[in-house]
Amino acid sequence: MRQAGKRRSGGKHRPWPLSQRPGYLIRRLHQIHVALFQEACGAFDVTPLLYSLLSALAVRETADQTTLAADIVLDRTTTTGALKRLAARNLVERTVNKDDRRARSCRLTAAGAVLLVKIEGAARRAHLATLGDLSEREQALFIEMMQRIVAGNPSRDSSAALFD
Repeated sequence: MRQAGKRRSGGKHRPWPLSQRPGYLIRRLHQIHVALFQEACGAFDVTPLLYSLLSALAVRETADQTTLAADIVLDRTTTTGALKRLAARNLVERTVNKDDRRARSCRLTAAGAVLLVKIEGAARRAHLATLGDLSEREQALFIEMMQRIVAGNPSRDSSAALFD
C-alpha cells in the first residue's frame, strides 16, 4: 500500500517542458505567424484578424456581423470592433439591417476590395514563411493535421484566454 503523500515516481516532481506542450507550441507558432505577417503586410496597416474579415467579406459579398464572427470564429464584440475600424478606414460599409435595426450588414467597399487584392501576395508569403522550415510534403501534412484538430473540435472557441 502506498504511503499518503508519496508519488509513484519516488516523490520527485518531473516538470513537463514547455517545448513539449502542444498549447505552448501553438501559442508560439501563432506569435511567429503574426510577426511574419506584420513584416510582410505592415505597410498595409492590416492585422491577420482584419485580413481574415476582409477575406470573409470578399467570399460572402454581404454578411451580418454575427455571421462574420462565426466565419472567423471570434466573439461578436471583437468582430464588431474590428469591423468599425475597417469602416473608419472606408474598407467596409456597415449599414443598419432593415429587418432588425440592431443588426448591421457589412460589405467590402471598392477601397476594401482594392486593398485585399494588393495585400494578397504579401499575406500568402507570410503564411508560407510560417511553414517555411517544413518540406512541401510536411507542410501539406501539417495543414491536414491542423484541419483535423479544428474539425474535431467544432464547439470549442477562444473562450479560454490562456494556453500553457
